[in-house]
Amino acid sequence: MPKLSIEKKREMIHEIQDFFLEERGEEIGELAAEMCFEFIKDRLGPVFYNAAIRDAREIAEQRMQTLEEDLYALEKHL
Repeated sequence: MPKLSIEKKREMIHEIQDFFLEERGEEIGELAAEMCFEFIKDRLGPVFYNAAIRDAREIAEQRMQTLEEDLYALEKHL
């Protein structure tokens, strides 16, 4: 998986803190939010990543099918 910049990781950790405060009324520290972030990244991230890869593969396959049809239409038949 691609690496996140330190700035992006900090932004996401703050988003987790905001979520806990807004949705649960709990104020969690940066360490707890980072542990939550690491859990999500390590355990749940691959699920979303693989789903995105499957979606991209499906789109690529559809485009290849269209390309094949377009190329066949351009062939000259005797």
